Amino acid sequence: MNSPSSLMIPFLVIFLFSFSRLASADRHEDFLQCLESQNFNSISKVIYTPINSSYSSVLQFSIRNLRFNTSETPKPLVIVTALNVAHIQATIMCSQKHGLEIRVRSGGHDYEGLSYVAVVVPFVVIDLINMRTVTVDAASKTAWIQTGATLGEVYYGIAEKSRTLAFPAGVCPTVGSGGHISGGGTSMIMRKYGIAVDHIIDAQVIDVKGRILDRASMGEDLFWAIRGGGGNTFGVVVAWKLELVPVPASVTVFNVTRILTKQDASKLIHRWQYAIKKFDDDLFSRIFIWGANSNQEGKIMIQAAFTSLYLGGVDRLLSLMQESFPELGLVKEDCIEMSWIESTVYAAQFPRNSSLDVLLSRIPRYSNTFFKGKSDFVREPIPEIALDGIWERLSQVDDQLAELQFTAFGGKMDEIAESSTPFPHRAGTLYQIHYAINWNEEGIEAYAKYTSWIRELYSYMAPYVSKNPRRAYVNYRDLDLGVDNLGNTSYKQASIWGIKYFKNNFDRLVHVKTAVDPANFFRNEQSIPPLSS
Repeated sequence: MNSPSSLMIPFLVIFLFSFSRLASADRHEDFLQCLESQNFNSISKVIYTPINSSYSSVLQFSIRNLRFNTSETPKPLVIVTALNVAHIQATIMCSQKHGLEIRVRSGGHDYEGLSYVAVVVPFVVIDLINMRTVTVDAASKTAWIQTGATLGEVYYGIAEKSRTLAFPAGVCPTVGSGGHISGGGTSMIMRKYGIAVDHIIDAQVIDVKGRILDRASMGEDLFWAIRGGGGNTFGVVVAWKLELVPVPASVTVFNVTRILTKQDASKLIHRWQYAIKKFDDDLFSRIFIWGANSNQEGKIMIQAAFTSLYLGGVDRLLSLMQESFPELGLVKEDCIEMSWIESTVYAAQFPRNSSLDVLLSRIPRYSNTFFKGKSDFVREPIPEIALDGIWERLSQVDDQLAELQFTAFGGKMDEIAESSTPFPHRAGTLYQIHYAINWNEEGIEAYAKYTSWIRELYSYMAPYVSKNPRRAYVNYRDLDLGVDNLGNTSYKQASIWGIKYFKNNFDRLVHVKTAVDPANFFRNEQSIPPLSS
């Protein structure tokens, strides 16, 4: 027989749930009233709530990973597509007043959806999609860009003013510059010039008090932290000042694909690991690796695409490749000379002779999929037998679902101190590995199948990659490394992933966080925590 107290439990649960919904509704109304009172009525034009017909399209437009676009995914209480700094300030102040977390989205490519998903609900998204101005001063070789501008928009804006200036950043044109730069920003010219954060000379950030700070007013510690310390953890960066770098009027690119047996793939890529140590600083090299169909039952075949950008002419490139990596068999017909801005279109895999206008599209060329990614840094060449093991694991999933990228480091990257920015993966890093698995099947079973595959591969790689700590790239965010404790993360807990991303720079990031945001308002599931008071 049920006791009176046990009979009360279901009614108590229903009451608490209903009360929570009512409290959320009240908070929603109070928050909206706060926003409008902070900024008169203009902000109402950029506020979207679930009752708006455009809410879903605004939310989904910048979601790049279907893992975070399901009916179970927590949705924001409000999306603010800010048009100006005042809209962001109002959102920050009202979110604090009413106890709401915020997420900041500039492009939506973040691997774990942290710019538009939060475990703690309700929450608010500040979407910077409308703050995308790019202003280039070719004479001073600088540019101011708002952080909602995509990399494609930045490159296009630079090319409008000069074909011999560039900015070292990523290859995907729909990536938001805000998130990309705040995590470091690797590039196809990093062996010559370093990465994006090495060329940030000023910034504008809105802090927890709603103040607009530039480099002089924020101080060198905070300016150091936002250049690679991860997005949405110290404030909202609204603009970057870029130092542009010179490039020749003509560069050379190639993308050479080889279909290889398992043994031949191991031999060629093993040799590549030694060749990149001798590469000229003007030469970038990356390998895209997939499984390939085999006509012979049980025979493993590998497809490897060797992609390069050389800051010079084809004849000199051929000479350099013959000296350092003749095994690839590069010939003149494989190479194309073009301007640097055309190379950004080429690297993004648009058809040859595409208009530069493709860089302005915010819609990815490929349809969204379910996705999981991970990363590693390699400091010593991986033995051939270990490469064999990678190919065997690639053969366990359908062709093209899984991809590895090996990206050569060295050159200028070896000359920049680990502590110069929070991005520590500098001297001694031979190359970076990016692991990716994509799938289209919905449901928990598919998720378990494909994430188990990539986690097993990651575990297999442990003996062959960086150690103590095993390093990871914060722009390839990976929640498998650990998550916070609903905003109450200890230094010890956060250091589990923090040292992997930032190495010894993690301690300095924690001290900066403690100084500028001691109450930990700006946070996500893997943000930098303040020290406990």
